[in-house]
Amino acid sequence: MDTLLLYLVTAICLLWSYLKNREKTRTAMKKAFKAFENILPQFLVVFLLVAMGMAVLDTETISLVLGKNSGVFGVLAASLIGSITLIPGFVAFPAAAALLQGGAGATQIAAFISSLMMVGVVTLPLEIQFFGKRAAFLRNLLAYVFSLIAAVFVGWAVSL
Repeated sequence: MDTLLLYLVTAICLLWSYLKNREKTRTAMKKAFKAFENILPQFLVVFLLVAMGMAVLDTETISLVLGKNSGVFGVLAASLIGSITLIPGFVAFPAAAALLQGGAGATQIAAFISSLMMVGVVTLPLEIQFFGKRAAFLRNLLAYVFSLIAAVFVGWAVSL
């Protein structure tokens, strides 16, 4: 429902912009379409890698690695799996809930979800292209460290 609302607000703003200044809106739309055309090949490669990754990593395998008793190994494995996969939030959160119900630990799931949302190994080439090598690596490194901190905090909070 939120997505529909965002599309509606975007359409209204676009219409308002068009009514205010047709030429500027057309120019902006042409530039946006051109940017989309430039990003599309990299995006398709990312989607292909994600599809291949999801074929290899099934729910049972992830549950085995992310079990409550997996400890530090499970947290690190979860954060690495999360870092290299690219799953949208509307898929990741229900999957995390299913893994929790299937016996995965809260700390491991927190590491998986936080690194999934913040770290982008698969999208790193695209990030490097747009932000530069140093900024992309630094952002991903800091995001990875923060995802581990968040996971430890969640594990601590759940154990209270």
